[in-house]
Amino acid sequence: MIDFYFAPTPNGLKLRLFLEEAQLPYHAIRVQLSKREQFRPEFLAISPNNKIPAIVDHEPAGGGAPIAMFESGAIMLYLAEKTGRLIPTDVRGRGEVLQWLFWQVSGLGPMGGQIEHFNLYATERVPYAIERYTRETHRLFGVLDHRLEGREFIAGEYSIADIACYPWIVPYAILGQKLEEFPNLARWFETIRARPATIRTYAGIDEGHAEPRWAVADSVRRAS
Repeated sequence: MIDFYFAPTPNGLKLRLFLEEAQLPYHAIRVQLSKREQFRPEFLAISPNNKIPAIVDHEPAGGGAPIAMFESGAIMLYLAEKTGRLIPTDVRGRGEVLQWLFWQVSGLGPMGGQIEHFNLYATERVPYAIERYTRETHRLFGVLDHRLEGREFIAGEYSIADIACYPWIVPYAILGQKLEEFPNLARWFETIRARPATIRTYAGIDEGHAEPRWAVADSVRRAS
């Protein structure tokens, strides 16, 4: 059994999607970020960077004491290698998948997270930041769209590369993107969206977003 420390963010959802695809038994433990539960000592003992997701694997390969892990990319790679699922075994295929996994954790996720912050959570509109991160996210969407030209999935068969990227495409509107501008990406997106594991993962999850805080603040200032 795997203890899965979870919040419905893109990084939390990509690990949940992996667990559902791999059909691994897990116990989901919700971490209430708004209540700052990520700073509790018992959680920091598992995830010292106070971020979700994190896991405790009570049945590690080879036995022994449970293994605690943080960082979504590292967890996905660990579980893929443990189970032999969703990652190629040949050198070339594995290398291709790992390139795109690391592309997501170093580029698509951080840039998407920045524009999501400035579009959704910032208390005031910051035009320079919004333009910068919208433009870079648009470029990254274009990189993935180009990669998917003539391919069903990112790196051969469906893999952790696809699973890592998908939850960062789901909120494309709040990231300031129009999916119709990326036809290959849109086709890939709908293919993954229809998978049973994806449907289970997003059941009960609100994929929409509230009105940006800076927009609410602007409306209050205009009314005053």
